[in-house]
Amino acid sequence: MSEHFGETSDPLRGRAPTSHERESGEPWDASYRDGPAPWELGEPQPAIVRLASRGVFAGTVLDAGCGSGDNALHLASLGATVIGVDVAATALASARSKARARGLSAEFVALDAFELARLGRSFATVLDCGLFHTFDANERSRYVASVGSVTEAGGTLYVLCFGDDGSDIGPHPVREDELRMSFGPSTGWTIVTIERERILTRFHGERGVSAWLATIVRR
Repeated sequence: MSEHFGETSDPLRGRAPTSHERESGEPWDASYRDGPAPWELGEPQPAIVRLASRGVFAGTVLDAGCGSGDNALHLASLGATVIGVDVAATALASARSKARARGLSAEFVALDAFELARLGRSFATVLDCGLFHTFDANERSRYVASVGSVTEAGGTLYVLCFGDDGSDIGPHPVREDELRMSFGPSTGWTIVTIERERILTRFHGERGVSAWLATIVRR
C-alpha cells in the first residue's frame, strides 16, 4: 500500500459529508451500527453473482463502496485479488471479520471514494455496486474522475445502480441518460452496454427494485 496508509495517517480526516449524509443527517457508518444496512443481504447481490459467473473480473479488482464485503468476498472466493474501500468503519470491521472466518484473502481499506488515487494502485477491474446512485449531480463528476485515476487503460468498470424503469424504484433512481452523460466521451470512458437488472434490498421483497448494470471501459 502507499505511504498514505501509515499508522499515523487518517485517510478520512477532513472528509466532507456526501449529499446523502447531509440529507439523512447521519454518516454512512450509522447505517451499520444497529444491524444490517438496508442494502446488506448477508450474501452478494445476485446480479453480481451472475456477472462474476461470466468470468469478467480480471486482474486485481477494486470494490468501491464495498460495505461489509459480501460482493468482494464472493469475488475472492472465486480466486480474484480484491481490495474493498469504504468510509464506514463498522462495515469494514465486519468485512475483515467475515474474511477471517471464511479463510479468504481480501483487503479492506478506509478511504473516500473521491480520493481513490490515494491507494497508489491501478486496477484492471472496478466494481461499483450501489455507490454511484448515492451521489448527486455535482458529486458524480468528481467520482468518475476518481475512479478513472485508478483504472488501467482498457480496464473495465461495472456499475450496478438503482434504475428509473417501472414503478418499483429505489430511493436514488438513475436515468439511463444520466449514466451516459456521467461517463461520456469527454470523461475518458466508453460505455459498452447498459442492461436492465434488479437490486435486492431488505425492504423491497424477493424481486428487489429496478436497476441498471453498466459495463464501462477506460480509454
